[in-house]
Amino acid sequence: MADEPRGFRGWKLWTMLAVVLGSGIVFLDTSVVTLALPKIAEELPRGAFAKLEVQGYVQNGYFVTLSALLILAGALTDYYGRRKVFAIGLASFGLTSLLCGLAPNAQLLIVFRVLQGAAGAFVVPASLSILAASFDGEEQGRAFGLWAAASAATTIIGPFVGGLLVNTVSWRAAFLINVPLILVALYATVRYVPESRDEQASGRFDWVGSLIVIVAIAGLSFGPVRGEQSQWRDLTVPLLSIGIGLAAAIAFPFVMKRSRDPLVPLDLFRSRNFSVTNISTFVIYGALYVVLGFMGIFMIGTLGYSEPAAGLATIPATLLLVLFSGRFGKLSARFGPRFFMSAGPAIMGVGLLWFLRFPDGHAAWVLGTGEGRSLLPPTDYWVDIFPGILVFGAGLMMMVAPLTTALMTSLPKRKSGLASAINNAISRVGSPIVFALIFVVIAAGFYGSVQDRVSDAPVNQPSFRRDVSPLNPPPDDAPPELVEATQEASTDAFRLAMLVASLMLLAGAAVNAAGISNRQAIEYPHAEPGARESADATAGEAGEPQPEPGVP
Repeated sequence: MADEPRGFRGWKLWTMLAVVLGSGIVFLDTSVVTLALPKIAEELPRGAFAKLEVQGYVQNGYFVTLSALLILAGALTDYYGRRKVFAIGLASFGLTSLLCGLAPNAQLLIVFRVLQGAAGAFVVPASLSILAASFDGEEQGRAFGLWAAASAATTIIGPFVGGLLVNTVSWRAAFLINVPLILVALYATVRYVPESRDEQASGRFDWVGSLIVIVAIAGLSFGPVRGEQSQWRDLTVPLLSIGIGLAAAIAFPFVMKRSRDPLVPLDLFRSRNFSVTNISTFVIYGALYVVLGFMGIFMIGTLGYSEPAAGLATIPATLLLVLFSGRFGKLSARFGPRFFMSAGPAIMGVGLLWFLRFPDGHAAWVLGTGEGRSLLPPTDYWVDIFPGILVFGAGLMMMVAPLTTALMTSLPKRKSGLASAINNAISRVGSPIVFALIFVVIAAGFYGSVQDRVSDAPVNQPSFRRDVSPLNPPPDDAPPELVEATQEASTDAFRLAMLVASLMLLAGAAVNAAGISNRQAIEYPHAEPGARESADATAGEAGEPQPEPGVP
């Protein structure tokens, strides 16, 4: 972010700091807590909960409420005021983070974690809509780029930060570190961020539509993560959850069509860029979720990397995002997003093809991780992993900011909170669904591969599948032939996951190339093409004088 001070000064710099800090912390918490889960389950009194149940509820409780409330929060942001909703979300997130860090037992931690996810839902869509209302032109593209870089980077670097905090301080630090950062963001919001809202909003808020969309997203979110947690051995709860969510999702457009003041006006999807961007988001971010999920599990479970070392392995992609995403946001605002949204995912897909040459069953050797438990020769990070990560990161830095720019310029600014919320909900619901579908295929191939290598392995027994799973190491007392077989089968599974993710990214690139328009004019009923509400007109409400003429 070295170019940020040159582009933003005064209240705009403080606005950028507020939204990047606020939304970045919410994204960080989706991944930073992951590596704290084993310590949490060991150290906190669990009552009737088993260790794995505590880990699952702490992780999934946050994810489900965050996902389920996004669209409601986005609509409230536009309806009642973006700064107001953002500030409430920040304060609530800081309070619930404090409660999580001080939780005396697992039961209360789960409750606080659910509330933390709900608070985070009110931060994310408000942050993007504040940027859309506060910046214009190339300056807006740069702002979107910095926001996107911070959001993606915190998601990628989260496991490393989590591992570092857990290993050097305590699992409680993974929550308590949020509090001082939230206080800074809250100060900047109250003091400097201009208030804005949808001035054309009228009538009653659609609470019925809100309830339906919450049920839809919660069901579609919880089902896959619950199935993944049990490795799809118990299908009752996942399928029931997905069925309820699917029924609510099918009913939703019919309810919106009949509503006088719909939560999500169906006319939004008449915008070509809005519709195409959301389709490509489902595909591309689903692939990204698969890559980050399988990469970390494979490096730790099969190759023998430590948690911090596995986090460091993806640092090249993070650095590219942080250093150059703002520039690509500016370029997409100047030239249009289509080329970048097409080339970026294609380059990411090509980068993943590097992992198809990965040798069988080898262990980590570099980054100080030792030889793991492999019975075979070691890999070399700089040869086997780094080139693929570097190319993947180059495509990611090219794609993230232009996708955000295309989304936020596809509708009038007055609908920016809702646009951001819908896109975030699609990425968060679509990602675990894609991951779950791919995991089912990979798991079947994994156990078949183990059976081929060790003919007497009881791969169909639930006890065996609890102890031996794709990309994870077998128990310490497993015989050497089973260790070797699972490492080789896990490598096969990893290569298959990378191939599927690569094909998805190439498909997303094709969708963007065919569907995205570089024309920035907005076509939406009840609004003039290219309509823009000026944030400067209301900047005084934030208590900060108007910027001087000529200040960029």
